[in-house]
Amino acid sequence: MTRSTHTLTLDQGTLDVAVDVHGEQGRPFLLLHGGGGPQTVTPFAGLLAAQRPARVFTPVHPGFDGTVRPEWLTDVTTLAQVYAHLLDALGLEDVAVVGNSLGGWTAAELAALGSDRISSVTLVNAVGIPVPGHPIADTFSLTPIELSRLSFHDPAKFRFDPGTLTDAQRAVMAANRTALRVYAGLHAMADPTLSERLAKVTHPVQVVWGASDQVVDADYGHAYAQAIPDAEFRLMEGTGHLPQSETPEKLLPILWDFADAHATGRPRH
Repeated sequence: MTRSTHTLTLDQGTLDVAVDVHGEQGRPFLLLHGGGGPQTVTPFAGLLAAQRPARVFTPVHPGFDGTVRPEWLTDVTTLAQVYAHLLDALGLEDVAVVGNSLGGWTAAELAALGSDRISSVTLVNAVGIPVPGHPIADTFSLTPIELSRLSFHDPAKFRFDPGTLTDAQRAVMAANRTALRVYAGLHAMADPTLSERLAKVTHPVQVVWGASDQVVDADYGHAYAQAIPDAEFRLMEGTGHLPQSETPEKLLPILWDFADAHATGRPRH
């Protein structure tokens, strides 16, 4: 894995984006992390690059993992614009975008932007839309242990003792939580205007859901797929909110096969 920093200029201002890259060549993937931070996708990015001809780009959402978030970057719609500019800066084409949770919301916003650098989009247990009767869990009110119980099919495998964290690790977790609150916005992890934009999406979209997710349930996932024209829905049994962490070997072929089926055949970088 290598990390580089890219300076991007948007209408709102200039910012630096840190990007980890796994793999040296192959089909480009933009893998977007959720509220738990980049460590929730880093092992999976390495696995994807090792088992398939893939080059996986995993940017750090500004404000996470000790990075700086400019004051003007306060919502996921603008975060998606940042990543559209990043794809331009990297010169990537035929990109398969994959996002989990908050990253899935960002991927959905990227799909709504309609970048011609993107060939497919996969949303993995994404948040971002309001679904009546299926609220998103208030993760900010939960302890790490309580959140784990909602997030995993088998939380015992992911149990950890918060008392073992170093002061530095605690500081990063606190900063990540602060950044997540900013991006979550006023409507508790949802944008009331997103569904209207999703109805105009033309990219191939796949919605993948862990059946045991209690942060956002499977009916919420079905509603997400129904909001996007011709979107496919895949339910994964035996996994929860973070399939890339809990069942990576099951998720990997689902992502790869969809990306491969919708590749445009343009040159890879």
